[in-house]
Amino acid sequence: MQQKTYNGYVWILLAALLWSLLGAVSKFCQQAGVHPLETAFWRAAIGCAFFVLHAGVTGGLRIKLRDALIFMLFGAWGVGVFFGAMQMAIRLSGGATAVVLLYTAPVWVAFFSRLLFKERITRRKALAVGIALSGTALVCFSGGSLPGKTSAEGIAFGLLSGLCYASHYPFYRWWQVRYSTATIYAYMLLGGVAALGCSGPISLTHAPQTWGWLFALGLLTCYLAYICYGQGLKRISLLRAAVTCHLEPVLGTLWVWLFWDENFSLSGWFGGALVLGAVLLLTTDKSGE
Repeated sequence: MQQKTYNGYVWILLAALLWSLLGAVSKFCQQAGVHPLETAFWRAAIGCAFFVLHAGVTGGLRIKLRDALIFMLFGAWGVGVFFGAMQMAIRLSGGATAVVLLYTAPVWVAFFSRLLFKERITRRKALAVGIALSGTALVCFSGGSLPGKTSAEGIAFGLLSGLCYASHYPFYRWWQVRYSTATIYAYMLLGGVAALGCSGPISLTHAPQTWGWLFALGLLTCYLAYICYGQGLKRISLLRAAVTCHLEPVLGTLWVWLFWDENFSLSGWFGGALVLGAVLLLTTDKSGE
């Protein structure tokens, strides 16, 4: 059981590493002239293609029509709104702020996991969530993303992305006992692609380099990240996975600082340290799932 738990953390940390690339790679796409909602569309579409291929090879595409429709309807929210809100937050508030605001998610995850799955929230888990959110707030408001440019709309989009992200945890946990990760996300992403396809014009005339960035966005931050995420949720609890993923905003802020010169102040680094401390506190909890 202990080995299973540690393996779960490894998978979730890999997912966090891949997701941390989202802000920096998205900025390359947007800098090349791709609209935020179109960037979200291609991230979903390319990721969807990989999941459909994966599910087809493993025999996971044949499911009940009702379940397929449920996945696609959830995908309109959990992929369409989520991916779109995230890209708008990146455009309006910067990659670092966007990825950090995404991590208001554990508050919602704690609520969902308690309400839907009766998951026990120990004092240590509650403390870890509090520390992680404090660190997230410090990173967010430290001026580490776009100094001197505060966008209430961008913050709203970032918070919306956090709510959407949080809804993935209980939804996936509910269905994972019946379907594989590839099956669930193949149909979810189909719903998201349909929703995003209706949000604005889609261009097929991007430069080869731009297509390279869009392909990386779909492969790394969508397909591979969710595969790792699915493997992790088979081994550890919803709340543990959510807090462990707080490594993502730390790395995500680092990447946009390195590649896009988004400043990161001392208080931002301290916030990152709090996030990592929360992960350590959580992983040393011996109270069980």
